[in-house]
Amino acid sequence: MVSTKIKSKSEELLNNLIIDAIQDIKGKNIVKIDLRTLHDAPTDFFIVCEGDSTTQVKAISDNIQRRLKTELGVSPYHSEGADSSRWVLVDYFQTVVHVFYPETREFYDIEELWSDAGFTTYENV
Repeated sequence: MVSTKIKSKSEELLNNLIIDAIQDIKGKNIVKIDLRTLHDAPTDFFIVCEGDSTTQVKAISDNIQRRLKTELGVSPYHSEGADSSRWVLVDYFQTVVHVFYPETREFYDIEELWSDAGFTTYENV
């Protein structure tokens, strides 16, 4: 039981830092999707947000990676999409971050695909 509590605390710390890193760069419409209760989920959490430009999308994903490396010593398992910066995916195993350009987010509609999961929304800063 102790290991579950430790994992939960480390996930919470990781997710909170990701959200803070997004807000640093003024990322918008942040949603944390809790997939832990779903049988077919590929991970525990998705964090989804958007930037107003491809430059901002890349800056958000870069800031997430920089802060997690600097503050937690954690590097992503995988990252892709930074070249076009219309959808950057940053994979930290238990949490996968999706940083979208608005039209791309609307097209893929990840929130609708996982609508049976738990959602936490964060206000734009």
